[in-house]
Amino acid sequence: MDIRVLKPSDIPHVQMANITNLPENYFCKYYLYHAMSWPQLSYVAVDVSRPPKTPYDPPKIVGYVLAKMEEEPTDGVQHGHITSLSVMRTHRRLGLAEKLMRQSQRAMAETFSAHYVSLHVRVSNTAALHLYRDTLGFTVDKIEAKYYADGEDAYSMRMELDQYKGKDLEDVEMEDQDEGDAVGSEGKAEGNKGEGGAEGAKKEASAGKKRKVKVGRALGVSGLVERNETGS
Repeated sequence: MDIRVLKPSDIPHVQMANITNLPENYFCKYYLYHAMSWPQLSYVAVDVSRPPKTPYDPPKIVGYVLAKMEEEPTDGVQHGHITSLSVMRTHRRLGLAEKLMRQSQRAMAETFSAHYVSLHVRVSNTAALHLYRDTLGFTVDKIEAKYYADGEDAYSMRMELDQYKGKDLEDVEMEDQDEGDAVGSEGKAEGNKGEGGAEGAKKEASAGKKRKVKVGRALGVSGLVERNETGS
């Protein structure tokens, strides 16, 4: 699985993923607006297990995060915003939603010196709330009544980005796993392959050392977002 920056040529395929999974849909020019204005912040997950047969075949995009910087923040504080996040049903429970979010958050902090990131999520979307609150560390700032077109309320959530300043992404992921035990013992043993296996992990644990563990296909994260993942 390859997670990379969104390209303008990806937009039709990102739009298809959005229409397939979410009720909040956008015109192509809205995606292009994000890609051209903040090219560092939006990412796609591409399934590279089946490469295109010809140079004309499009990449198999199975997830995306669409993000931006708030141009005129009402609180006067530089911050980013997650516009939309979606992972195709066939590729969920692989850690993709978390990885997409972390890549975007790190880019906000490093490129634009963002102090925090915000998003909106339906109050009924318990799976998305689990990802944002329990896995990523977002907190509910307020409830916005009838935020969505169908009249449903939204949680306005935010997360401080101090943890990304002066650290690489693997360090942040390792700290979160230590605090929240998001991966589990089987995933950690898998992550030790090629570096001493489970036996090596025990020796390092006894020495009080931390390991860098990547979140991805082999490890997975439970309880990822189901249908209606998020929308803004």
